[in-house]
Amino acid sequence: MHLIVALILAAGEGSRMGAPKATLEIDGERLVDRAVSIFREAGCAEIFVVLGAWVGEVVGATTIVNEDWEEGIGSSLRVGLAHISSLLEVEAVLVSLVDLPGLTAQAAEKILLEPGELVIGTYEGRPGHPVKFSRVHWQGIMARATGDSGARNYLANASDVHYVELGGLADGKDVDTREDLEAFLQD
Repeated sequence: MHLIVALILAAGEGSRMGAPKATLEIDGERLVDRAVSIFREAGCAEIFVVLGAWVGEVVGATTIVNEDWEEGIGSSLRVGLAHISSLLEVEAVLVSLVDLPGLTAQAAEKILLEPGELVIGTYEGRPGHPVKFSRVHWQGIMARATGDSGARNYLANASDVHYVELGGLADGKDVDTREDLEAFLQD
């Protein structure tokens, strides 16, 4: 059995939202708790959440604090992968963002079960989340993860990326503003 864990990036301050997105609630549930539930239901054995602007308890997950969260998502990805790298039994990580309220366990499970070392979920052909990275790629991803690009710089030069359409299973739109959140709630 190959152990694949989830890594949820939730360190940002949500400047356009006016509050850290991890703490925003939909139907009384924080986005961070919603994300943990999705990955638990999808079959991830262990879930890690990178926090920063807001730090608090996240039930069902191991929290990792990114002291340099202001550097952007690349910093959170580096901190999360570095922490998980110390767990020798982990062979791959399923990465997602906290601000994807339309993500479903079915979409996460599809990426989780898809063979391949670099697997990216797409929505109408556009790359999105979750993404799966096998351990052999972690050092390269960490070396290139800067600012708000996350793994984008690394993936741009990778030849073995496998894309999986998730549009029928989930909504890949993130919520960056109160208007985005209202639009999601209206759907």
